[in-house]
Formats: sequence, structure tokens, C-alpha cells
Amino acid sequence: MTAPTPLARPGTEQPPLRPSVFVLLASALVTAALTGAAVALAPESVQTPLAWGAGAASLALTASVTLAFHSIRTNALLRRRVAAVQQDAERLVHEQAARSEEFHRERTALTEHFVRERNELTVRARTAESERAAALAASANAAGRMQALATGMLADLREMEGRHADEDVLTDLLHLDHRTAQAGRIADSVAVLTGARSGRRWARPIVMESILRGAMGRIGGYQRVRVHSASEVAVAGHAAEGVMHALAELLDNAANFSPPTSEVHVYIEEVAAGVIISVEDSGLVMGPVQQRRAEQAVSGETKGLSGLSGTRLGLAVVGRLARKHGLTVSFRPSARGGTGVLLLIPQELLSRPSETTPTPVPASLTAATALPTPPSTPEGTRGDVRTEHRANPDVQELPTRRRDGEDVRPPAVPRPQTDPGHTAEGGPDAPLPKRPRGRTLAAAERARADSDTGETRRPRAATAADTAARFSSFRQAVRTTPTDPSAPSADVDVSPDATATPSHPEGDTPR
Repeated sequence: MTAPTPLARPGTEQPPLRPSVFVLLASALVTAALTGAAVALAPESVQTPLAWGAGAASLALTASVTLAFHSIRTNALLRRRVAAVQQDAERLVHEQAARSEEFHRERTALTEHFVRERNELTVRARTAESERAAALAASANAAGRMQALATGMLADLREMEGRHADEDVLTDLLHLDHRTAQAGRIADSVAVLTGARSGRRWARPIVMESILRGAMGRIGGYQRVRVHSASEVAVAGHAAEGVMHALAELLDNAANFSPPTSEVHVYIEEVAAGVIISVEDSGLVMGPVQQRRAEQAVSGETKGLSGLSGTRLGLAVVGRLARKHGLTVSFRPSARGGTGVLLLIPQELLSRPSETTPTPVPASLTAATALPTPPSTPEGTRGDVRTEHRANPDVQELPTRRRDGEDVRPPAVPRPQTDPGHTAEGGPDAPLPKRPRGRTLAAAERARADSDTGETRRPRAATAADTAARFSSFRQAVRTTPTDPSAPSADVDVSPDATATPSHPEGDTPR
């Protein structure tokens, strides 16, 4: 294909002037010769007027001939250019038709290819989405089963804690209880990430001290956590589990990313917007990039699982819980050399002790759990023990800590021998066994069997008085406020009014 001839704008190109000059000169010579001859042959009287007239006529004729020649040349040039333009237009039409046909052919082929690719990608996307949904459903199902197993195992362990009086056995049972609580927290984390139901909803507000102790009981390094202040506010029951779980994840991160010999310090401050819980460690300070990633993780903006790294899920869980309950999480450098995390609980989730009414304990349960008060413990043995007040006597406690680092945890209160959920009347018409909260169905069945046969449980190896005295003295050592003014004060300053504030439901601690 030859390159098209460039077209000039109309009126810009002119025919060459050299031929016109030649015509002008020739015309001038011819007319001059004719004029001279005519003047020479004319009489002398008319030569002068004839010369002027002939000269003017010669000039006009010369100009006319020159203009006519130039017009003819211009017309011929324009005709040639019109013909060239027509040829170029015809050639362009043919080329355009060929290109259009080729384009249509290529477009059809590409469209078919893109349609096939789109169909394949659609099938892959649907398959991936179905696999993702199936994986999430399977993970949620597995998390639910793990939660159920952890809850059942905790109930069994607490029943065993109520049956055994040996301190070594109780220590092992409490250790298993703590490990099971950590496994339950992992199951709750998976449930939060997969969108399944996580934790439990409490029927009444939970005091802040119980929230802190419940969070500490779900991490491995609870011995390193130091709580420096307390608050009398309570968290709404529907959000208590989420707040406790989020705080446990923050405490676990602080304990894991700080030296094993350092301590994690927790502060509570009541502000106009709610309650701020500060968690400070002595680990490495996060850089700007790490802090932005952490803030993005706790913001809860990423709804899917694509932003998870696979190994660090704690902040993602905190972000989901913060988005669900309206919490605010922020990071800052800690004065202790590490990182500080601020957890803001809004006022909508808080209530005051005067605004809540504690749930009364049933009379049968109170009588069953009443223990004789032992002689007062010597002041030298009670001064180092952390003080503690609770509203419900049968709420199971988390490990407490002495100042010298020795771990002390009170045993669980023994369960009542008879099940208050049903009567002792047996027979085919007797009602089905009722499982109270915190007990397994097997325990309810055993209690019903005992009530149906009229048999009582066998006495334990130790007498009831000795067992009660040991339990009561052990609990008294970790619960009674020191009376010696010279004894060191505890880290947590709990108001005496806290005994009238709502705490955990009977027979179970939030896990």
C-alpha cells in the first residue's frame, strides 16, 4: 500500500509562475511589435493618439492573455488534484472496508475468547466461593463443637473440684481448668472470625473486676499481669463476653510480645465517654508501619478473612468484637518502653452498681454452700495476699497471686449433694432431670438416682467438718481484707460496696 498523497488546504497551493511570465513576455513583445508597426504606417497626424491607444490596447491584451494562461494552468492543476483526491478517497474506502472486516473478524474471535474466559472465571469464582463458604461453615461448626466440649469439660472439672478435697488434686484440676479456658478462648476466636455464635450472653451486668479476672484467666501468662486500679461499673450482660474476650486477646498479645520476666500493667480510668482500660507492656515499640497495620486490624473494616496473616489472629478478633459492640481500640508508645493499648468501653454498655440489682441466691444453694468460719488467720500470713470481694459466694475464682510470685488459687465450692432442680420422688411419672447451669447432665442423673433410691452419698475420706474447715480457711486466706495496718496493701483496691454489685451467675465463671 502506497502512502496517501498529502492534501493541501484549498487556495494555499498555486501553479508555477514561470510559464505565465513567459506568456507575459511573449504577449508584450508581440503587442509591442504590432503597435510599433501600426504607428509607423499611420499618418503623422494620428501617430501620437494611435501610439497611446495602441499601447493601452497592447497592455490590456498582454494582461488578458497572461491571466487566461494562468487560469488555464490553475484549472488543470486543480483538476489533477481533484482526480488524485478521488483516487485517494476510493483507496481509503477500500482500505477502510478491509480493515473493518478484519476488525470485525478479530473482535468476534476476541469476544468468543473473552466469553470463554469469563465463563471459566465465573465457574472458578463460584467454586471458590462455595469452597470458602463450606470452609467457613466447617470452621464455625468445629468451633461450636470445641466451645461445647470446652464448656462441658469446664463443668466436669468444676464438679471434680467440688468433690475432691486434696490440695494436690485441686491444684491439678485448677491447672486443667485454666488450660481448658485457654482452649475455649481459641475456639471463641475461631467462632468470631467465622461469624458463628461466640461465647454466652449473661442475663445481668458483670462487674469490671470480674471482667478483668475472666480475661486474665484465659491467657497463659496471667501471673505477669498487674492490675493497678479498679472500677465499680459493670458491663452489660450481652457485651460482657465480647469485652472479656477482646481484653484477653490484648493481654495475651502484651504477654507474648514482651520479655518473659517483665510484667503487663493494666489501668482502669472512668471518663465521660465510658471506661478506658490501658494495657501496657515492656516489649518492643511498634514502628509506624506495624502500628498502621495494627490499627487497621482492630478497626474491623476488613470483613473477610483475606487480610489475616494466618498466625496472628488476636488483633483481627479484637477488631471484629470492637465493631460488634462499639468498642474503640488505639495504640500508643508506653512509658514502660513497650506498647500501650487503650480499650474504650462506651457508656451505652456500662451501668452503675446502684442501677443494677444482684440476683438472689436460692436458699437451698446458700445452705448447701455455707461453710463454718475458721479461726482468724495470723496477720503475718495474710498481709501479702491480694484482697478480693465478690457478690456471689459460689462464683468460681481465677488464680490469685502473692507478691512474692507464689500462685495461690482457692478451690471451688463443693456442689450441693442434692439437686434442687427436682424432688426426691421417683417412679415412672417423675419429671425429667433438670441440669442446673454449670453442671453436666450426668451429675443431674446421679443426683436423681440418689433421690429416687433414698440413698445418700458416701462420706468422704475426711469428715465434713474437716473438709469445710479446710475449704473455708483456704478461701479466707485469699478473700479476707487484711486488718493489720502495717501489712502491705493489695494492688487492686476494691470498694466494700462491691459485695453488693452484680457478679457472675451462680456456679460458673465467664469463659
